[in-house]
Amino acid sequence: MINKKVLAIILGGGQGTRLSPLTDQRSKPAVSIAGKYRLVDIPISNCIHCDIKRMFVLTQFNSASLNRHIKNTYVFSTFSDAFVDILAAEQTPDNKTWYQGTADAVRQSMYQLLNHEFEYALILSGDQLYKMDFNEMIDAHVNKGADISIATIPVKSKEATQFGILKTDEHSFISSFIEKPSLEKLSGWESEVSLEMQKEERNYLASMGIYIFNKQLLIDTLSNTDTIDFGKEIIPQSITKNKVLAYQYEGYWTDIGNVPAFFEANISLTDDVPKFDLFNKNNSVLTRPRILPPSKISGTRLDKSMIAEGCIINAKEIERSVIGIRSRIGKDTSIKNTYMIGANSYQDMQELDKDYEEGIPSIGVGDRCYINNTILDKDVRIGNDVVINGGAHLEDTEQDVYVIREGVVVIKKGTVIPDGFKL
Repeated sequence: MINKKVLAIILGGGQGTRLSPLTDQRSKPAVSIAGKYRLVDIPISNCIHCDIKRMFVLTQFNSASLNRHIKNTYVFSTFSDAFVDILAAEQTPDNKTWYQGTADAVRQSMYQLLNHEFEYALILSGDQLYKMDFNEMIDAHVNKGADISIATIPVKSKEATQFGILKTDEHSFISSFIEKPSLEKLSGWESEVSLEMQKEERNYLASMGIYIFNKQLLIDTLSNTDTIDFGKEIIPQSITKNKVLAYQYEGYWTDIGNVPAFFEANISLTDDVPKFDLFNKNNSVLTRPRILPPSKISGTRLDKSMIAEGCIINAKEIERSVIGIRSRIGKDTSIKNTYMIGANSYQDMQELDKDYEEGIPSIGVGDRCYINNTILDKDVRIGNDVVINGGAHLEDTEQDVYVIREGVVVIKKGTVIPDGFKL
């Protein structure tokens, strides 16, 4: 099968400053999604479901938790050639610098990649949310004799200004490219899309940052050390020299680029029919199994919410929220439009007694609190009678214990919020 000739390369991303403070102590692909997964589980799961089981994850910034998650999660049979290996940025006699961009990351790792036999390199981002059959894209790449294939998604004009936009010919090969065009420059950049996409006025093809390269072309292209980024340099330059195919994908896809996008991606999972379906048995998101008890919920009104395993909840109400593993929520507390990431471990009775004696809130949310439009990062300690009411009325700011981005309040990892705090 053709997928046996494919090597997947998952880019761990840069510093992720736009997703700060969630990336202050972890890399973007290690950020929790849906209360129990990591973002890196998305591309890895997509690959495994497509029987692409040779993967490298290229990491650089804050990679300890990402490395630990991958090592503990993706363990294949001793007698299988499947693997998910981590390639951390390193200095060598030939490379004195860290990764300078997406292409440079692959270039510096090439000597490791070439230890494996492959004909096609599937290059993926580690910080996107989608479910995709890569086999269909690979088949299109091979059958049309492409040198490079780019996954594209139809977008509306107002969204097109945020992406690299591609123009295709009648055979779906890319003829031109423009990076984040203004609305005035969009005229004439419409591409042929399906009737369904036309009805939704999604007439522009945006690059998803997912690529297939023929092996030798990738080697030759990366031999030019002046180019460091696929999207900004290599793809635009390749269009005039190579056969670059646009593969159209019409499913759900979002780039987790900033705090509001991350917040919306998680909260939208609580919709009656979410665009990203976690309940599809044929295309499930894979992650590390945890030996946790079922969640225990007492006296709580729940509406459109997702509760991960191992939680102890005594709240008054939880509405349109995602509650992560090992979360603890006290009595008479209201949680609305909130993503609570959860905790790394349980506190035993000795630890709880010590917190009480020292006047420190325990891990989780205390009694009589009101939390709205908020992300509670892992291991936060919210005291009693706390009010955190996010929304458009709040201006962007960055404080020691929280930040606000477009109305979304983010309580930083491990933060202690004292009794009676109000925001």
